[in-house]
Amino acid sequence: MLAAGVQKRDVFSDVTSGAKSAAERPGMKNLLAYAEPGDTVVVWRIDRLGRSLIDVLNTVNLLRDRGVKVQSVSDGIDPETPSGRLMLGMLATLAEYERELITERVNAGIAAARAQGTKFGRPPVNPEVVDRKLAIAAEERAKGRTAEEAARLVGWSRATLYRHQRDAAARESIAQA
Repeated sequence: MLAAGVQKRDVFSDVTSGAKSAAERPGMKNLLAYAEPGDTVVVWRIDRLGRSLIDVLNTVNLLRDRGVKVQSVSDGIDPETPSGRLMLGMLATLAEYERELITERVNAGIAAARAQGTKFGRPPVNPEVVDRKLAIAAEERAKGRTAEEAARLVGWSRATLYRHQRDAAARESIAQA
């Protein structure tokens, strides 16, 4: 970047997980806070602006919407020129295709896992265990503990305790009807 005329104080970089979008990375956050309309963001390659084609396009559009130009040194993609916009358009098409392929693969993987008996979501709640924990929590509340303390004793959050109490009361009223 220094060879491209960027001063060292103006270099932003990230060394982080590829799972984070560009806007979530500390270096990109700093760049976005620093860049002003009329500035030019210089990158080694356009793909350095994001973890995926979609992320790159979102980042380029975010910068352009803010009046910040983007220049890529090694691949020559310049979103300010017609050919650069053409390249970004092709990237957008490829990104859409990539997104559709990912969705297909994920759905196929889920279907295959279900076919092999894999269960998704929370494990089923054992009503006997819930009733035991509710009884323990009620005893602790009678001894003066707070709902938070009673819930923690049985391994729940306060919200979970209240939810199970509400569900138990609803089951009881249905049983009495």
